[in-house]
Amino acid sequence: MAWAFWLNLSFTLIEFVGGILTNSTAIMADAVHDLGDSLAIGMAWLLQRLGKKPSDRDFTYGYRRFSLLGAVLNGVVLICGSAWVLWTTLPRLANPQMPVVEGMMALAVLGVAVNGYAAFKLSRGKSMAERMLNWHLIEDVLGWVAVLLVAITLLFVDWPILDPLLSLGFTAFILFNVAKTLIATVRLFLQATPDRHQYQQIHHDIKQLPQVSAVHHLHLWSIDGDHHVLTAHIVLHESVDIDQQKQLKADIHAYLAAYNFEHSTIELEFADETCRDA
Repeated sequence: MAWAFWLNLSFTLIEFVGGILTNSTAIMADAVHDLGDSLAIGMAWLLQRLGKKPSDRDFTYGYRRFSLLGAVLNGVVLICGSAWVLWTTLPRLANPQMPVVEGMMALAVLGVAVNGYAAFKLSRGKSMAERMLNWHLIEDVLGWVAVLLVAITLLFVDWPILDPLLSLGFTAFILFNVAKTLIATVRLFLQATPDRHQYQQIHHDIKQLPQVSAVHHLHLWSIDGDHHVLTAHIVLHESVDIDQQKQLKADIHAYLAAYNFEHSTIELEFADETCRDA
């Protein structure tokens, strides 16, 4: 993430200068967009570093959830940045202008190289924030590919309208994919079940254990998209003794080990006991 931040910020400054020299509004719009990307990546970098702090009395689950907050904010920034690109590009449809093609080609090649390398570095990340940021960089790579294609075409034909058309195409594609990722991230941020099938499977399997008569208050949520938490109340049969309870706890522990939950809390209840959370 640090690599992505410094590369993006440095290249953004180059874009502003290059956009002025080439008289390309598409490049200027992408420079503004990359500035937003740089701010988003820097924010996510700081939040992810904060997320590595151990749990304390204020944040008993630790600080990993801050990276999820960063993913939500990054998605919002990316959508706003794409809206800015659209707002800048649409007037070019009515009044296209021929940019300095050679300068566009040089900036496009450099843009593909810089953003492509940053995307490659960030693709190794596994957190939700890193996946969201990877879309930032993929968007930038596709944008510069579009600029390169337009520049090559404009060397041979006088069709300046290709620049805004290609910009609209790749921006719409990125908006669609980021919107899906942002919706999934917001669901996790609101503590929705990260995997409905997994939730149903756990409920079904625990209920099939011989000492169990019912399962309720089964809650499954995610701290940051990668580390999940499970809690459940398990109602026992009337004839379950201490040794059977110990065996049940061991069976549940062995079963849940395959899911690698960050935390799991299981409460045992007797058949004639009233649930305090009912």
